[in-house]
Formats: sequence, structure tokens, C-alpha cells
Amino acid sequence: MHDNHLSRHAQQVLTVAQGKAHLQGPGSDPSIARSWLRCLEDYHLDPALSVAPTVLEHGRVLESRERLRQVLHIAGNEMTSLHQQLSGAGHAVLLTDARGVILNCVTAPTERKIFEHAGLWLGADWSEACEGTNGIGTCLVERQSLTIHQDEHFRGRHTGLTCSASPVFDPQGELLAVLDVSSARRDVSRQSQFHTMALVNLSAKMIESSYFLHSFDNQWLLRFHLQAESVGLFSEGLLAFDGEGRICAVNQSALNLLGHVRGGLSGKPVEQFFDCSLDELLGRASIDASTRWPLRTRDGRKLFAALRGQPRRAPVPMVARAPVEQPAPLLGICLGDAALQESFRKSLRVYERDVPLLINGETGSGKEAFAKAVHQASQRADKAFVALNCAAIPESLIESELFGYRGGSFTGARKEGMRGKLQQADGGTLFLDEIGDMPLALQTRLLRVLEDRQVVPIGGEPESVNVRIISATHRNLLERVQDGSFREDLYYRLNGLEVALPALRERSDKSQLLDFLLAEEAAGESILIDTSAREALLGFTWPGNVRQLRNVLRTLAALCDEGRVGLEDLPAMIRQARPAEMMVVAETPEHPLEDAERLALLNALEHTRWHMTHTAQQLGVSRNTLYRKLRKHGIAR
Repeated sequence: MHDNHLSRHAQQVLTVAQGKAHLQGPGSDPSIARSWLRCLEDYHLDPALSVAPTVLEHGRVLESRERLRQVLHIAGNEMTSLHQQLSGAGHAVLLTDARGVILNCVTAPTERKIFEHAGLWLGADWSEACEGTNGIGTCLVERQSLTIHQDEHFRGRHTGLTCSASPVFDPQGELLAVLDVSSARRDVSRQSQFHTMALVNLSAKMIESSYFLHSFDNQWLLRFHLQAESVGLFSEGLLAFDGEGRICAVNQSALNLLGHVRGGLSGKPVEQFFDCSLDELLGRASIDASTRWPLRTRDGRKLFAALRGQPRRAPVPMVARAPVEQPAPLLGICLGDAALQESFRKSLRVYERDVPLLINGETGSGKEAFAKAVHQASQRADKAFVALNCAAIPESLIESELFGYRGGSFTGARKEGMRGKLQQADGGTLFLDEIGDMPLALQTRLLRVLEDRQVVPIGGEPESVNVRIISATHRNLLERVQDGSFREDLYYRLNGLEVALPALRERSDKSQLLDFLLAEEAAGESILIDTSAREALLGFTWPGNVRQLRNVLRTLAALCDEGRVGLEDLPAMIRQARPAEMMVVAETPEHPLEDAERLALLNALEHTRWHMTHTAQQLGVSRNTLYRKLRKHGIAR
């Protein structure tokens, strides 16, 4: 049966190649037809050949990851957020380099084998020349966002996949990476990918803009747009220039807004394109670039701009005041909840005494933000805070990521070697997220580091390190100790103080947190949330916790046109959850067993976004039984 499918697909590809494409089917899309022809005529690939993708050896994967270290760091959280926005199940979020080699993958642990079986391995080469028409490889060739749906793939073995990919460009306009979302589900329609493609595009732009901003930390950075409220959003123009006013780099949005091609700006004076002098421009600079002001181009078009940098103006004399002892501001965290504030106070005290801190909490509850806030409030605030997600890095790479390696210690290793996370965090803090997923062999090595305060890189000699450890997990580590998957001695070594972060639905400062996160995502723009929309946001149970709330607010801020968010602007799952939640609260428990069953059904439906198959699996019943119970309790979407 499988061979018949490969033969039919191969025949369809050859029909298109011979110029006999029909008006319907995958070959009717010109971009697909072009790609198929390239695969046949340029790469000499066989659509019926069923072979696994080429996978780079371990050392070359490490070398590629090292080259894109900054991009991988920026993209990590964005990929996790994107995976959650897509409801998680059935999706893999991938990041490749400019050659099409997969360098990072975010998917549900239970689904990892499914995607590996489909060939989506870390280090797999998904360039068009190797794997034919596919989301990653064809995106690299076409240099634009696209979706390759099932039979549109060139190789018959890939027709079970649907892939939506978007390019990520560096500040010079060169291809840097590809962000891709792949699904192995057969029930995925091409129409359903419009929403997925929009989210992938948005995430790729976020990564691109963040990389641009990080690349020019020490340069002047002009941010501009046609609308003042769009400055700071992903559609803004970005232009970096040096101290002499010479343009270093621009993004594509800046080129579009100025009406120029890339080669027409680089190296030229910034004054040549804007109707003001360099001194006037620099005089409007601010460290946080929070003030928007009108700026005209040389041809008279009006823009709004903000300039990041140290303003060049005479220092204003300050009146001396008596020092007032105030707590240092905490960046990236809201501590309005009294219990959370007390946990933070205790955590900081034990951290300063070099007592290991173990943070427990549901996925997305803000464990890394909490750990970073502890670090920033400590005496080590000016030292490095280095994070490693033990669940996000494949087992084959986590050892070198954590301990580093000496140059030439294995085939493909960089000549100068690589410093591991422990060495990078020397003098500061190492945050080990999802510590419960660390392989046993590495647990032994980590325990030795904690005892001896020495790191032994792969192929190298011991090196002393002065590092404090904060670890986090959403798992019950004691249960993992009992089943033998986590070392008992390491558990007690890491668990100097265990802090349980509350889920978002349990926090008393939800309203304050909502305003805090919205202010961050709005990037200085004033956005008001209508009362009905605010009630819906605060009444939602947020299964994805703070991370999910941040993602929703980021999307609302990006799409907000008039500075106001109404109920109709909220995602359907939040609007539609309101009546069910209100009904559950309002009912009187006259029949406790039936009410408990009804509540369990509603909670499961909300958790799976009303996906009936996933809900039935979660509850351990058949779909028929699930539908019967829904009718019994009068539950309808």
C-alpha cells in the first residue's frame, strides 16, 4: 500500500515536470511546480525514493549551533511561545540555519518520536537539494514565507507532513535562519494553515527584530514608522548608525518606508535621508527610546521616530538629596501576590548564602523570570545569568552545552573549543530549567561539579568555577527519585530551599500582572482594555499560565489600531470560555457527583481547546462516551 502511494505521487510529480499539470492539485501552484522541476533537473532527486534525511555528525551540529548561539538564545522563548499558541498538540516548531540544518526543535515530549520518524531530527539537512520540495528548503530558495501541504512535497515519504516556514534575515539582509512549524497529522487542511502561517511570520519578525537590536547594542538605533503607535512594534523600521552618523544596517521595513534598496543606504550619512542635522538627531536620543517625535524624510514624507542612545546634551545639574533607601526595581517580574512576594524574599536570602534554590511550578508560570529576578536583586547582579533548558536540548548535545569541550576533542569540534554553560556562568548564576529531564549520566557529573566546584570539559582538564545554581521543574522530583530516573543525592543537593510558584489562576495579583505585562508588550504605546474584555481576561483560567497571557497580550498589542482592546478583539477560546466558567460558578451543587463530572468535562475541554479526540484521551474514555456525557450535562460549545 505504501509503495503504491509512492508510485502515484511520483507519477504526479513527473506529469507536472512534463508540462501536463492539471488546474487542480499541488502541481497547479507555480511555486510548487518550479520547485519540483528544480528537484528533477538540478538536484536529480527521485520522488519515489524512501530514504531518511542526511543528519550531520555531532561535532558539526555543535559548530553550527555555536555560530548561531545568539539567534538560538533569542529564538528559544519565541519558539516555546509559538508552540503554545498553536495549542501544542501535533506541532513541531523548528529553527534551521541558512543551509536548512535543524538546530532546535520544540515539541511535546510524547510526540518527539513521531517527528523523528518523519525525519525532523536535530542536525537533519532539510535543504531542497537534499529533501526536495519542503517548507524549510523551498523557503530558503524562494526567500519568502510559504506553506508546503502534504502532497505538495516532492518526496513521497514526506507527504504526511504540512510545513509552514518563514525566513529570518540578518541586519544586512542575508538569510540567517528559517522558522518552521510542521504537523504530521493527516487531518490538517491547507486552509487551516493561514492562521499558522500568520503566527510563524509574526514570530520570525520578532526574532529578526530582536537580533537586530542585540547586534547594535553599542550603536545609535533609529526606530521609525508612519504611525507613532507602531514605533516599537514588529513592523517598525530599524536603522543603526555609528558615532559619525554613517549607516551600519537597516531592516527591510526601513527600506520600504524610505523607498530605497539595500545597497543605497549602507555606509552613507544618516543626514542624507532625513531632514535634520546629525546633532539635532542625537539631541533627541534617550536610553530607552520611549519618546516618539515627528521626523521628515528629505523628500518631505512625515514619519514618527525614536532614537536609542546616550543623548548628546550638556549635563543638567542635580540638586543633592538625602539618600532614601528603596528596594531595587525588579525587571521582568510582578510581585503583587503576597505569598509570591514572601517566597521571593526567602529565595533571595538563601541565594545570598549560596544555598541552592529549587523552583517548582506549572509550565509557563514564570520560573525563569523568578530566577532572573533573584539574580538581579542579589550582589551578583552585574555578573552573568546563564539559562539552560534541560528538556529543550537533545540528550546528545546537553553534555557539551553544560560542560563545554576542548578544541579537537572530537571530529568536527571547533579548533578553539567551546565554553560550556557552567564556565559562562562563572561568578554569576546558572539556571537549570526542567532539571527533572536531565539524563542520569549528566546528573552524576553535575553532582560532582557541585561538590568539587570544578568543571571538566570534554577532552579537557579540570577548571575551577564559582557559580550558584538555581534549578526549576514542573515535575514531582521525589516521584522521579522513587522511579530511579533522578538521583536522590542530587535532589537533596539542589533542594536547599524549594519554592512553589502559584499558577496564574491562583494568583491574587492577576489584575496588576495584566497591566504589568501589557505595558511591557506595548513598548511605550498607550493601550486601554475595555471593562468587558478585562473581565474576560481575568476570568479565564489560563492553562498556559503567565507565558500564555503574555502571548495573548503581545498579539493584542501588535493588532491594536486605535489604542483600545474590546471583547471582540480577544481570542475565541477566551470569549467562548466565559459563559461556561460563569455557569459553573453560578450553579448550586445540589448533585455533587454530577456537578463534579460536569466540572471535570468543562476543565478538560478548556485545557484541550475543545479538541474532542484529545479531550477523550485525557479523560480516558471513547469519543462516543464523551459525546454522550456532553449531551447528558447539556454542554455545548
